[in-house]
Parts: sequence; structure tokens; C-alpha cells
Amino acid sequence: MATDVDVKPDGEVIRRLEEQHRHYEQQLQALMQKPYLSADEQLEEVRLKKIKLRLKDEIAALSQPAANLHFA
Repeated sequence: MATDVDVKPDGEVIRRLEEQHRHYEQQLQALMQKPYLSADEQLEEVRLKKIKLRLKDEIAALSQPAANLHFA
């Protein structure tokens, strides 16, 4: 049986991951406002997208702990 103590840390982690995701989204949006991206900026765009995707996957995994138990 899960207690509030068990649930809170995951909630805090999810909140922190969501904040990071928003931060990287803002960076990506600022980059995309430019009419032309240099080679370095194009690499940064790819890097930001990969980070956002990794964070989204982590959030999804933490949000669905019961689903992970079935496949473990």
C-alpha cells in the first residue's frame, strides 16, 4: 500500500522534470524565432529536442508506475 510519503517524492521529481521540460521548450522557441539557424544553432535545436523527449519519457514513466510493473 502506497503512503503519502511514497507518492510525494515521485510527485516532486515529476514537477522538477516538467519545469525542466518547460525551460528547454522556451529555449527551443527562442531559437526558432530566428529566420536562419547557423550550423551550431541547428545542432543546439537537435540537442534541445532530444533533451525534451528524454524528459517527456521520464515523466511518462514516473506517471505510470503500475504499467511498468506488468512488464518487469
